[in-house]
Amino acid sequence: MNRRHFMTTAAIGGAAAWLGDRAPVAAAEGPLETTKIRLSQIAGICVAPQYIAEELLKAEGFTDVQYVQASLGVGTYQDMATGKIDMSMAFVAPFILQVDAGVPIVLLGGVHVGCFELFGTERIRTIRDLKGKTVAVPELGSSHHVFVASMASYVGVNPGKDINFVTHPVADSARLLTERKVDALMAFPPVAQELRAKKLGHVIVNSAVDRPWSQYFCCIVASNHEFVRKHPVATKRAIRAIVKAANVCALEPARAARLVANRGYDYGYALQTMKELPYGKWREYDPEDTTRFYALRLHEAGMIKSSPQKILAQGADWRFFNELKKELKG
Repeated sequence: MNRRHFMTTAAIGGAAAWLGDRAPVAAAEGPLETTKIRLSQIAGICVAPQYIAEELLKAEGFTDVQYVQASLGVGTYQDMATGKIDMSMAFVAPFILQVDAGVPIVLLGGVHVGCFELFGTERIRTIRDLKGKTVAVPELGSSHHVFVASMASYVGVNPGKDINFVTHPVADSARLLTERKVDALMAFPPVAQELRAKKLGHVIVNSAVDRPWSQYFCCIVASNHEFVRKHPVATKRAIRAIVKAANVCALEPARAARLVANRGYDYGYALQTMKELPYGKWREYDPEDTTRFYALRLHEAGMIKSSPQKILAQGADWRFFNELKKELKG
Protein backbone atom coordinates (compact mmCIF):
# COMPACT_ATOMS: atom_id res chain seq x y z
CA MET A 1 0.00 0.00 0.00
CA ASN A 2 1.58 3.30 -1.06
CA ARG A 3 1.55 6.38 1.16
CA ARG A 4 -1.19 8.17 -0.75
CA HIS A 5 -3.52 5.18 -0.59
CA PHE A 6 -2.77 4.68 3.11
CA MET A 7 -3.50 8.31 3.94
CA THR A 8 -6.71 8.33 1.94
CA THR A 9 -7.91 5.09 3.51
CA ALA A 10 -7.12 6.46 6.96
CA ALA A 11 -9.13 9.58 6.23
CA ILE A 12 -12.08 7.58 5.02
CA GLY A 13 -11.90 5.32 8.05
CA GLY A 14 -12.18 8.36 10.26
CA ALA A 15 -14.95 9.79 8.16
CA ALA A 16 -17.01 6.62 8.53
CA ALA A 17 -17.23 7.18 12.27
CA TRP A 18 -18.53 10.72 11.79
CA LEU A 19 -20.81 10.17 8.82
CA GLY A 20 -22.34 6.83 9.65
CA ASP A 21 -22.56 3.56 7.74
CA ARG A 22 -24.70 4.16 4.65
CA ALA A 23 -24.47 0.66 3.20
CA PRO A 24 -28.21 -0.09 3.76
CA VAL A 25 -29.13 3.09 1.88
CA ALA A 26 -26.81 2.20 -1.00
CA ALA A 27 -28.24 -1.31 -1.16
CA ALA A 28 -31.77 0.06 -1.29
CA GLU A 29 -30.84 2.18 -4.28
CA GLY A 30 -30.04 -0.86 -6.37
CA PRO A 31 -26.84 -1.76 -8.22
CA LEU A 32 -24.65 0.77 -9.96
CA GLU A 33 -25.31 1.08 -13.66
CA THR A 34 -21.58 1.64 -14.15
CA THR A 35 -18.60 1.12 -11.86
CA LYS A 36 -16.44 3.60 -13.77
CA ILE A 37 -16.39 7.33 -13.16
CA ARG A 38 -14.12 10.06 -14.53
CA LEU A 39 -13.63 13.31 -12.65
CA SER A 40 -11.55 16.28 -13.67
CA GLN A 41 -8.12 17.17 -12.34
CA ILE A 42 -8.16 20.97 -12.44
CA ALA A 43 -6.03 23.77 -11.06
CA GLY A 44 -7.05 24.98 -7.64
CA ILE A 45 -7.28 23.58 -4.14
CA CYS A 46 -10.89 24.58 -3.53
CA VAL A 47 -12.19 21.48 -5.34
CA ALA A 48 -10.44 19.32 -2.73
CA PRO A 49 -13.58 17.26 -1.95
CA GLN A 50 -13.58 15.59 -5.35
CA TYR A 51 -9.97 14.45 -4.80
CA ILE A 52 -10.57 13.30 -1.24
CA ALA A 53 -13.66 11.45 -2.50
CA GLU A 54 -11.57 8.84 -4.33
CA GLU A 55 -11.80 6.16 -1.64
CA LEU A 56 -15.33 7.16 -0.73
CA LEU A 57 -16.30 6.57 -4.36
CA LYS A 58 -14.79 3.12 -4.13
CA ALA A 59 -16.77 2.52 -0.95
CA GLU A 60 -19.87 3.42 -2.98
CA GLY A 61 -19.06 0.64 -5.42
CA PHE A 62 -17.00 2.37 -8.10
CA THR A 63 -14.07 0.16 -9.01
CA ASP A 64 -12.54 2.41 -11.67
CA VAL A 65 -12.12 5.99 -10.43
CA GLN A 66 -10.19 8.17 -12.87
CA TYR A 67 -9.00 11.77 -12.64
CA VAL A 68 -8.64 13.23 -16.11
CA GLN A 69 -6.39 16.24 -16.65
CA ALA A 70 -8.82 18.96 -17.63
CA SER A 71 -8.29 21.12 -20.66
CA LEU A 72 -7.24 24.67 -19.86
CA GLY A 73 -9.79 27.37 -19.06
CA VAL A 74 -13.31 26.78 -20.30
CA GLY A 75 -12.13 23.47 -21.73
CA THR A 76 -13.20 21.87 -18.44
CA TYR A 77 -16.83 22.48 -19.33
CA GLN A 78 -16.34 21.34 -22.89
CA ASP A 79 -14.73 18.13 -21.66
CA MET A 80 -17.83 17.43 -19.61
CA ALA A 81 -20.17 18.23 -22.47
CA THR A 82 -18.37 15.84 -24.81
CA GLY A 83 -18.23 13.05 -22.23
CA LYS A 84 -14.48 13.15 -21.69
CA ILE A 85 -15.27 13.54 -17.99
CA ASP A 86 -18.45 12.43 -16.24
CA MET A 87 -18.63 14.79 -13.29
CA SER A 88 -16.78 17.70 -11.72
CA MET A 89 -16.91 20.46 -9.19
CA ALA A 90 -16.46 23.99 -10.54
CA PHE A 91 -17.75 27.54 -10.18
CA VAL A 92 -21.46 27.71 -10.94
CA ALA A 93 -21.52 30.77 -13.23
CA PRO A 94 -19.55 29.29 -16.17
CA PHE A 95 -21.82 26.23 -15.97
CA ILE A 96 -24.76 28.60 -16.45
CA LEU A 97 -23.11 30.03 -19.57
CA GLN A 98 -22.85 26.51 -20.96
CA VAL A 99 -26.48 25.66 -20.21
CA ASP A 100 -27.56 28.91 -21.88
CA ALA A 101 -25.57 27.91 -24.97
CA GLY A 102 -27.36 24.56 -25.12
CA VAL A 103 -24.41 22.50 -23.92
CA PRO A 104 -25.60 19.15 -22.41
CA ILE A 105 -24.57 19.83 -18.82
CA VAL A 106 -26.76 19.37 -15.76
CA LEU A 107 -26.23 21.06 -12.37
CA LEU A 108 -26.64 18.59 -9.50
CA GLY A 109 -25.84 20.18 -6.14
CA GLY A 110 -23.65 22.54 -4.14
CA VAL A 111 -20.48 21.82 -2.18
CA HIS A 112 -19.06 25.02 -0.70
CA VAL A 113 -19.02 28.81 -0.81
CA GLY A 114 -16.30 31.38 -0.80
CA CYS A 115 -13.18 30.38 -2.72
CA PHE A 116 -12.75 33.54 -4.84
CA GLU A 117 -11.03 36.76 -3.81
CA LEU A 118 -10.81 39.96 -5.83
CA PHE A 119 -7.40 41.66 -5.49
CA GLY A 120 -6.54 45.17 -6.62
CA THR A 121 -3.98 47.94 -6.50
CA GLU A 122 -4.40 50.98 -4.27
CA ARG A 123 -6.52 52.52 -7.05
CA ILE A 124 -9.28 49.97 -6.40
CA ARG A 125 -11.18 50.12 -3.12
CA THR A 126 -14.61 48.85 -4.19
CA ILE A 127 -16.09 46.86 -7.07
CA ARG A 128 -17.42 50.09 -8.61
CA ASP A 129 -13.82 51.31 -8.89
CA LEU A 130 -13.30 48.71 -11.62
CA LYS A 131 -15.15 50.98 -14.04
CA GLY A 132 -12.64 52.15 -16.65
CA LYS A 133 -9.92 49.92 -15.21
CA THR A 134 -7.97 46.89 -16.48
CA VAL A 135 -8.62 43.44 -15.00
CA ALA A 136 -6.48 40.39 -15.75
CA VAL A 137 -8.21 37.06 -16.39
CA PRO A 138 -6.76 33.82 -17.80
CA GLU A 139 -9.48 33.56 -20.45
CA LEU A 140 -12.77 35.18 -21.37
CA GLY A 141 -15.52 32.91 -20.11
CA SER A 142 -13.27 31.51 -17.38
CA SER A 143 -14.37 31.39 -13.75
CA HIS A 144 -12.21 34.45 -13.03
CA HIS A 145 -13.82 36.48 -15.81
CA VAL A 146 -17.39 35.43 -15.06
CA PHE A 147 -17.07 36.10 -11.32
CA VAL A 148 -15.76 39.63 -11.92
CA ALA A 149 -18.54 40.21 -14.45
CA SER A 150 -21.15 38.99 -11.94
CA MET A 151 -19.82 41.27 -9.23
CA ALA A 152 -19.72 44.24 -11.58
CA SER A 153 -23.27 43.78 -12.83
CA TYR A 154 -24.52 43.49 -9.25
CA VAL A 155 -23.30 47.02 -8.46
CA GLY A 156 -24.41 48.55 -11.75
CA VAL A 157 -21.15 48.38 -13.69
CA ASN A 158 -21.44 46.96 -17.21
CA PRO A 159 -18.60 44.43 -17.48
CA GLY A 160 -18.77 44.33 -21.26
CA LYS A 161 -18.43 48.09 -21.72
CA ASP A 162 -16.96 49.50 -18.51
CA ILE A 163 -14.12 47.05 -17.73
CA ASN A 164 -11.07 46.37 -19.86
CA PHE A 165 -10.47 42.63 -19.51
CA VAL A 166 -7.04 41.44 -20.63
CA THR A 167 -6.04 37.80 -20.83
CA HIS A 168 -2.85 36.60 -19.19
CA PRO A 169 -1.75 33.29 -17.65
CA VAL A 170 -2.49 33.14 -13.94
CA ALA A 171 1.22 33.01 -13.17
CA ASP A 172 1.78 36.34 -14.93
CA SER A 173 -1.18 38.23 -13.49
CA ALA A 174 0.28 38.73 -10.01
CA ARG A 175 3.44 40.22 -11.48
CA LEU A 176 1.40 42.55 -13.67
CA LEU A 177 -0.61 43.63 -10.61
CA THR A 178 2.61 44.39 -8.73
CA GLU A 179 3.92 46.38 -11.70
CA ARG A 180 0.60 48.29 -11.89
CA LYS A 181 0.09 47.09 -15.46
CA VAL A 182 -3.31 45.74 -14.43
CA ASP A 183 -5.57 47.16 -11.75
CA ALA A 184 -7.18 43.99 -10.44
CA LEU A 185 -7.42 40.23 -10.74
CA MET A 186 -9.58 37.43 -9.38
CA ALA A 187 -7.84 34.61 -7.54
CA PHE A 188 -8.76 31.31 -5.93
CA PRO A 189 -6.71 28.85 -3.82
CA PRO A 190 -3.76 28.54 -3.83
CA VAL A 191 -3.16 31.83 -5.71
CA ALA A 192 -5.23 33.87 -3.25
CA GLN A 193 -3.25 32.54 -0.28
CA GLU A 194 0.03 33.24 -2.06
CA LEU A 195 -0.95 36.83 -2.90
CA ARG A 196 -1.93 37.48 0.70
CA ALA A 197 1.25 35.88 2.03
CA LYS A 198 3.42 38.02 -0.25
CA LYS A 199 1.28 41.12 0.35
CA LEU A 200 0.71 41.61 -3.37
CA GLY A 201 -2.20 43.98 -3.84
CA HIS A 202 -5.05 43.97 -1.34
CA VAL A 203 -8.32 42.08 -1.02
CA ILE A 204 -11.33 44.02 -2.27
CA VAL A 205 -13.88 41.20 -1.96
CA ASN A 206 -13.55 37.88 -0.18
CA SER A 207 -16.45 35.70 -1.28
CA ALA A 208 -16.16 33.55 1.86
CA VAL A 209 -17.18 36.42 4.14
CA ASP A 210 -18.51 39.31 2.06
CA ARG A 211 -22.21 39.51 1.22
CA PRO A 212 -24.00 38.68 -0.95
CA TRP A 213 -21.35 36.31 -2.35
CA SER A 214 -20.92 34.47 0.94
CA GLN A 215 -24.62 33.56 0.88
CA TYR A 216 -24.40 31.42 -2.26
CA PHE A 217 -22.52 28.34 -3.38
CA CYS A 218 -19.36 28.97 -5.33
CA CYS A 219 -18.42 25.46 -6.43
CA ILE A 220 -21.14 23.00 -7.36
CA VAL A 221 -21.22 19.51 -8.84
CA ALA A 222 -22.31 19.09 -12.43
CA SER A 223 -22.32 16.24 -14.90
CA ASN A 224 -22.75 15.27 -18.50
CA HIS A 225 -26.49 15.03 -19.19
CA GLU A 226 -26.28 11.55 -20.67
CA PHE A 227 -24.33 10.24 -17.68
CA VAL A 228 -27.12 11.34 -15.34
CA ARG A 229 -29.85 9.98 -17.60
CA LYS A 230 -28.24 6.57 -18.00
CA HIS A 231 -26.77 6.24 -14.50
CA PRO A 232 -29.04 7.77 -11.85
CA VAL A 233 -27.86 5.43 -9.08
CA ALA A 234 -24.23 6.08 -9.94
CA THR A 235 -24.92 9.82 -10.05
CA LYS A 236 -26.39 9.88 -6.56
CA ARG A 237 -23.63 7.76 -5.08
CA ALA A 238 -20.97 9.94 -6.67
CA ILE A 239 -22.54 13.10 -5.24
CA ARG A 240 -22.78 11.38 -1.86
CA ALA A 241 -19.06 10.63 -1.93
CA ILE A 242 -18.21 14.23 -2.80
CA VAL A 243 -20.34 15.84 -0.08
CA LYS A 244 -19.04 13.32 2.46
CA ALA A 245 -15.55 14.35 1.39
CA ALA A 246 -16.52 17.98 2.00
CA ASN A 247 -17.33 16.99 5.56
CA VAL A 248 -13.89 15.39 5.86
CA CYS A 249 -12.35 18.73 4.80
CA ALA A 250 -14.26 20.47 7.57
CA LEU A 251 -13.78 17.89 10.32
CA GLU A 252 -10.09 17.11 9.83
CA PRO A 253 -8.49 19.92 7.83
CA ALA A 254 -4.91 18.75 8.43
CA ARG A 255 -5.65 15.25 7.18
CA ALA A 256 -7.56 16.61 4.19
CA ALA A 257 -4.68 18.98 3.39
CA ARG A 258 -2.21 16.10 3.37
CA LEU A 259 -4.37 14.21 0.90
CA VAL A 260 -4.58 17.26 -1.33
CA ALA A 261 -0.82 17.82 -1.04
CA ASN A 262 -0.28 14.26 -2.25
CA ARG A 263 -1.71 15.43 -5.57
CA GLY A 264 1.00 18.03 -5.97
CA TYR A 265 -0.44 21.05 -4.13
CA ASP A 266 1.31 23.04 -1.42
CA TYR A 267 0.42 21.61 1.99
CA GLY A 268 0.46 24.97 3.78
CA TYR A 269 -1.90 26.60 1.32
CA ALA A 270 -4.07 23.47 1.28
CA LEU A 271 -4.39 23.57 5.07
CA GLN A 272 -5.22 27.26 4.96
CA THR A 273 -7.93 26.56 2.39
CA MET A 274 -9.45 23.76 4.48
CA LYS A 275 -9.68 26.11 7.48
CA GLU A 276 -10.96 29.15 5.59
CA LEU A 277 -13.71 27.62 3.45
CA PRO A 278 -16.94 26.40 5.11
CA TYR A 279 -16.86 22.92 3.63
CA GLY A 280 -19.07 21.49 6.35
CA LYS A 281 -22.01 23.82 5.66
CA TRP A 282 -23.18 22.48 2.31
CA ARG A 283 -26.61 21.62 3.77
CA GLU A 284 -27.22 25.27 4.71
CA TYR A 285 -27.22 26.69 1.19
CA ASP A 286 -29.62 26.25 -1.71
CA PRO A 287 -28.17 25.44 -5.15
CA GLU A 288 -31.37 26.66 -6.82
CA ASP A 289 -31.08 30.07 -5.14
CA THR A 290 -27.43 30.14 -6.16
CA THR A 291 -28.19 29.34 -9.79
CA ARG A 292 -30.97 31.92 -9.91
CA PHE A 293 -28.76 34.59 -8.34
CA TYR A 294 -25.87 34.12 -10.79
CA ALA A 295 -28.18 33.69 -13.77
CA LEU A 296 -29.69 37.08 -12.94
CA ARG A 297 -26.25 38.67 -12.75
CA LEU A 298 -25.21 37.17 -16.08
CA HIS A 299 -28.49 38.18 -17.70
CA GLU A 300 -28.02 41.75 -16.45
CA ALA A 301 -24.51 41.72 -17.90
CA GLY A 302 -25.81 40.54 -21.29
CA MET A 303 -23.78 37.34 -21.05
CA ILE A 304 -26.75 34.97 -21.30
CA LYS A 305 -30.10 35.21 -23.09
CA SER A 306 -32.03 32.70 -21.00
CA SER A 307 -34.01 33.67 -17.93
CA PRO A 308 -33.06 32.08 -14.59
CA GLN A 309 -36.24 29.98 -14.80
CA LYS A 310 -35.20 28.60 -18.18
CA ILE A 311 -31.68 27.82 -16.94
CA LEU A 312 -33.14 25.90 -14.00
CA ALA A 313 -35.65 24.06 -16.17
CA GLN A 314 -33.12 23.04 -18.79
CA GLY A 315 -29.99 22.46 -16.79
CA ALA A 316 -30.66 21.57 -13.16
CA ASP A 317 -31.62 18.38 -11.33
CA TRP A 318 -31.57 18.73 -7.53
CA ARG A 319 -33.37 15.49 -6.63
CA PHE A 320 -30.21 13.58 -5.62
CA PHE A 321 -28.79 16.48 -3.63
CA ASN A 322 -32.09 17.04 -1.80
CA GLU A 323 -32.28 13.37 -0.91
CA LEU A 324 -28.72 13.45 0.43
CA LYS A 325 -29.47 16.48 2.60
CA LYS A 326 -32.06 14.34 4.38
CA GLU A 327 -29.92 11.20 4.51
CA LEU A 328 -26.74 12.83 5.81
CA LYS A 329 -28.15 14.86 8.65
CA GLY A 330 -25.53 13.95 11.24
